[in-house]
Amino acid sequence: MKQVVILTGNELRHQFFRKKIALKTGIKVLKTYCEAEEDLIEKGAVQASFTKRKQHLLSRQQSEKDFFEAFTTTTHDLSNAVIINRGEINDPEYSDEIKSLDPDLIIVYGASILKEPLLTTFANRILNVHLGLSPYYRGAATNFWPLVNRNPACVGATFMYIDAGIDTGQIIHQIRASYNFFDTPSTIGNRLIKDMTEVFAAIIVNFDSLLQPAVPAPGGFKKFFKKRDFTEDSVEQLYLNFKEGMIEDYLDKMNEQNALFPIVTNKGVSN
Repeated sequence: MKQVVILTGNELRHQFFRKKIALKTGIKVLKTYCEAEEDLIEKGAVQASFTKRKQHLLSRQQSEKDFFEAFTTTTHDLSNAVIINRGEINDPEYSDEIKSLDPDLIIVYGASILKEPLLTTFANRILNVHLGLSPYYRGAATNFWPLVNRNPACVGATFMYIDAGIDTGQIIHQIRASYNFFDTPSTIGNRLIKDMTEVFAAIIVNFDSLLQPAVPAPGGFKKFFKKRDFTEDSVEQLYLNFKEGMIEDYLDKMNEQNALFPIVTNKGVSN
């Protein structure tokens, strides 16, 4: 039985994640710290004058409800959740509490950047999931930009150890998004979150028997985006790609496209 502490956000996707993990055989969640999130739709960058971005975020919000709300509102919560403000997880009140809980692992999905003393106290025991495939896309919205750039093979999730850098820890395992005909950006993203949660649970349960992952030779393709790159033009290009059959083209040549962007796989992960 692996005893864990979860550090996450408090949107529906995060609620789904912590509740689902807590239900898994072989995992006991000692406590979950849920950081309150900003409402991106209310921020100035996506007000009514920026229609495309606002519509995109509203669509994502509705899709999250469609995927996760029924589960999160009806499932018994075994995650022992508390709500804290964004960034407070490094405050002595919480870091000391986590140290006293002495979990086997700390599990991170969508939380603030961790600092000392947690990094040293739990060295090699803090596992993070980064929604995106490193090193191909880094920075902000790492599963948005591959779809803007017509690289569906680069949408996925990266499981890694946390160190003092930002997304610089050793990679444990990676998965790609799965696709269906008539998908939208939101259905792709939410299906990936469901798949990611199952794989993360398998990593936790099998942690002691994880093998050295097969790491592909690094290629030259690397992209980095910032929040300010999320423009009207980028959203317009995203939906134009879907309209022009990007997903259908990818499904037709999936193996060929995936081979261009190899990912890290760990044979010790089985779910």
